[in-house]
Amino acid sequence: MDVSAELPPPDADERDRYWMARALECARRAEAEGEVPVGAVVVLGGEIVGSGWNRNIGAHDPSAHAEIVALREAGRRLGNHRLLGAELYATLEPCAMCAGAIIHARIARVIYGAADPKTGAAGSVFDILLDERHNHRVALTPGVLREEAAELLTGFFRTRRSAERCSQGPA
Repeated sequence: MDVSAELPPPDADERDRYWMARALECARRAEAEGEVPVGAVVVLGGEIVGSGWNRNIGAHDPSAHAEIVALREAGRRLGNHRLLGAELYATLEPCAMCAGAIIHARIARVIYGAADPKTGAAGSVFDILLDERHNHRVALTPGVLREEAAELLTGFFRTRRSAERCSQGPA
């Protein structure tokens, strides 16, 4: 992903929207590749250290969710599996697999756009990120650019369903 030299806004809410907009760019890349449009960026020290978008279909890898791809890139770039102090911006609420990886990476804060009422693990279905049994605590900010993130997903699945109906021919 191309990261511009532009600095994020100083206001915390505006900064969250700024980084989420970068995650939405990643989600659009996933959609262009025929993947479910979910994107994620890992931010540390005011810069993106990892970015990713869903690649599980094309890579034939069930673990290649946007968050995992972004965490892997950040770990390689920083030379450490612990991403202390980093924030992860994801366009969709993380699933259980991604939430586990976020805990193990020691991400300080997760900011997500749309809630996932089917497999969300940040409070919608499961509460993995906030479970007090973990030895690491993650701060959580839901709903940043929720409408844009949700519409990207809704539009993708609407188009997919329409294409499936058309390919089946008349009933």
